[in-house]
Amino acid sequence: MGDASQNGHDEQGPAVFATARARLAADRADTLARTAALGRDFDGIVAANALVAVDDEHDPEGASTAFERAHVAALMARAHDHLEELDLALERLERGEYGQCEECGGAIPPERLEIRPAATTCVRCARSGPRRPPRPD
Repeated sequence: MGDASQNGHDEQGPAVFATARARLAADRADTLARTAALGRDFDGIVAANALVAVDDEHDPEGASTAFERAHVAALMARAHDHLEELDLALERLERGEYGQCEECGGAIPPERLEIRPAATTCVRCARSGPRRPPRPD
């Protein structure tokens, strides 16, 4: 488990490591399934649009089809970003740095990690840090 003992995350030992790994793996599997479903939705939108006139400007359905396509593409991009976050969290877990705030170095509360397994900051740092621009959903 790397240097987990110096980070203060070894008091519960391998059970905590296994729980964190299982939580990250489950979140990753869910995200992969969501990405696959979104890909099918996107392909369906494109296929359905191929059967109708391609003139989005004059087609009353064109604007909503374009919106749908853009919306699904944005959801797919967010899911891909989340997969990257989960992979980085798994790397931190292997190094023994999982659950350690990247800002202050303190412990991230287990409740926060349960809700956001890929969290990189504690609640205090997340609240006080600069707000990131909202991601498209």
